[in-house]
Amino acid sequence: MAETQDLFSDPAPAPSGQATIEIEALRARLNLWAHQYYVQDAPSVPDAEYDRAFQALQALEAAHPDLVTPDSPTQRVIGAVMEGLTPVRHQVPMLSIRTETDTEASGAETFDARVRRELKLAPDAPPVEYVAEPKFDGLAMSLRYENGRLVQAATRGDGEVGEDVTHNIRTIRQIPLTLPTGGESGVPPVLEVRGEVYMRRADFDRLNERQREAGGKTFVNPRNAAAGAVRQLDSGIAAQRPLSFFAYGLGDITPVAEGGPDFATHYAMLQQLKTWGFPVAAQVRTAQGATELVAFHQEVGASRDQLPYDIDGVVYKVNSLALQRQLGFVTREPRWAVAHKYPAQEMVTRVEGIDVQVGRTGKLTPVARLAPVFVGGVTVTNATLHNLFEIRKKGVRVGDQVIVRRAGDVIPEVVGTVPAALAPVAGALQGSDALADAAAADAARHVPRSPYVPNFRMPRHCPICGSAVVREKGEANHRCTGGLFCPAQRKEAILHFAARRAMDVEGLGEKLVDQLVDGNVIRTLPDLYRLGLTALAALDRMAEKSAQNVIAALEKSKQTTLPRFLFGLGIRHVGEATAKDLARHFGGLDAIMAASVEQLLEVNDVGPIVAEAIHTFFAQPHNREVVEQLRACGLTWQEGPPAERATLPLAGLTVVITGTLPTLSRDEAKDLLEAAGAKVAGSVSKKTHYVVAGAEAGSKLTKAQDLGVPVLDEDGLRTLLDQGPAGLGGAG
Repeated sequence: MAETQDLFSDPAPAPSGQATIEIEALRARLNLWAHQYYVQDAPSVPDAEYDRAFQALQALEAAHPDLVTPDSPTQRVIGAVMEGLTPVRHQVPMLSIRTETDTEASGAETFDARVRRELKLAPDAPPVEYVAEPKFDGLAMSLRYENGRLVQAATRGDGEVGEDVTHNIRTIRQIPLTLPTGGESGVPPVLEVRGEVYMRRADFDRLNERQREAGGKTFVNPRNAAAGAVRQLDSGIAAQRPLSFFAYGLGDITPVAEGGPDFATHYAMLQQLKTWGFPVAAQVRTAQGATELVAFHQEVGASRDQLPYDIDGVVYKVNSLALQRQLGFVTREPRWAVAHKYPAQEMVTRVEGIDVQVGRTGKLTPVARLAPVFVGGVTVTNATLHNLFEIRKKGVRVGDQVIVRRAGDVIPEVVGTVPAALAPVAGALQGSDALADAAAADAARHVPRSPYVPNFRMPRHCPICGSAVVREKGEANHRCTGGLFCPAQRKEAILHFAARRAMDVEGLGEKLVDQLVDGNVIRTLPDLYRLGLTALAALDRMAEKSAQNVIAALEKSKQTTLPRFLFGLGIRHVGEATAKDLARHFGGLDAIMAASVEQLLEVNDVGPIVAEAIHTFFAQPHNREVVEQLRACGLTWQEGPPAERATLPLAGLTVVITGTLPTLSRDEAKDLLEAAGAKVAGSVSKKTHYVVAGAEAGSKLTKAQDLGVPVLDEDGLRTLLDQGPAGLGGAG
């Protein structure tokens, strides 16, 4: 930690004056941030913060060219080899390309004008042809194939030397391990494909959700998660993280004189990579001059939020490889390419407060109220903090400077705090009059929080309905216990209650429930059975016949079973099987409602968490009131004396159903098995006693055969139900 603090501290003044002080301070911070981003895969500031400091350094160096040094961040590709990974020297350097941070159309126009100027083209000369493609937010990768086989995968590193990560890259299914050789379409003896390893947004969200549930580290963004996976020493970790790949260029390749391919354009090369089996982004296309570059930038930007992966801009490359060679390089960047950015998806702002929202399922989510900040093209004032443990892990308190991320349609989130040591960056920018506005904006964002701000605590009672708030053992999320009573959960409770496997109220779907709840026509479940035809028919797009059908379905649902009713109440952890076990064990609803946790634990397959959830649900007076009102509305079911599960013929057996049976539906077969005491599971394991397989049975049948689990057809199922395991010649 001391080393980090030293890097942040300003260096001693140099004889050359204020410009030297500012330049050295910016270089120190940029080098630290780059080390955290590229080497540690743990960025501490958003890209927009880095870009501002980088531009400030560029401006200062342009004004004082005598102070430019070869090791400046503006003159080199930042990166290093991670300890434990083998260094790889690139046969062809992996250089970065210039970034155009002007997010307007003028950014594309500036690049085109620069290319035309370098090529000495007359104003009336034909437009330059470019290739335009998305700028992926991932980890640059080089794949080396020799005689059609993948022999090495390496990171960019510092551009000259990267890391050997072949063991991890082999886990990415999109990357071919072998390529076609021989013939006109075959790959050359040496082929080095350059591209980007990335993580799709949906995969990233699922990964972070798993990490949160397990109490593990969550990742700042998909790029961070992908880079961390690629640079693991253990390929098993990479295999558990769903990575993807896009190809966008070539490195080392067999020369044309020795039989290598002779590409005239960059676009032709990309098409060839596709035929060899490499994924290339669907958006890649040629563009004629600045006008079409601008159109591409706007088109991709408009669809950016709908893309399944993160991009932070687009890339333009001169299409003609001959012109690329003519244009050459400046310092470490090609003159023939540029990355044209979009508004940043991560920005820094201040937490002004922390509120709590209650979701449709009762989950309580802390939400940060933010000083308004422009992120990803919109102004953001709220961002999720996920749960109490995420807040504690990230150390977020009111008044903190935080990094806010917005990507696609995902709710903006706080991904971390900005260390207090970063505040001097704004001061370092103030030395240049040209950067006064940027310095003032930075300084405004980096206001330290007030001292002695207490840690955030989750409320003990729901802020919507006042019900008790609980957090089950082993879970990260807090939940409201007022499921049938809480207005925030009203729609979800009604939809679940009306579902086919619960009360089976046909016609009561999501759109109708939205109208009923939003129009304050119904507030609780019993209100469903008080609905009149006039009120229903008055709703939008609800004809009288449709309203009559809903009323009839509600009337029909009054004659039900105790398991269906219990399942329909939406008690946490009480699925269909548990509802049936409860009904069998206790015989009636009153006995279930009065049961203690210890008595509930006597029910088959009910453990401490489920028992506590059932007991807590019925301990809430408003839930008991809803149940009594439903009974008063005429809901009835048969009850009887408690049944001993041990007397049921299939007690203790686990059965899996797969495929289509000749005469029984999947639900009918399940009901028959559960009525006989069997547990119907969704997957096959060594603990499965039987698999019932019908037509088009798939992987479950194969797994059963591999494990030696007995497989029954429908006739075998009926024998099992009639005679038990003995009827099949076994004891189960």
